[in-house]
Amino acid sequence: MADPNARKDDFAAQAGAGRESLVGEFTAFLKENKKWWLAPILIAILGLGLLVLLGGTAAAPFIYTLF
Repeated sequence: MADPNARKDDFAAQAGAGRESLVGEFTAFLKENKKWWLAPILIAILGLGLLVLLGGTAAAPFIYTLF
């Protein structure tokens, strides 16, 4: 059985560490779980969301010329 004090020390070390950004946490998730196929899907969804947001601004005429 593992030493309970070692587990407590590990938890305290992780709690005292700095916070990771959302992008850093997502890339760490992709590396750890080997789910690289999620990256293009997320990039496409973010790109479409950006087009929707820019569609309501003064940049809309420039976006519409792309299609």
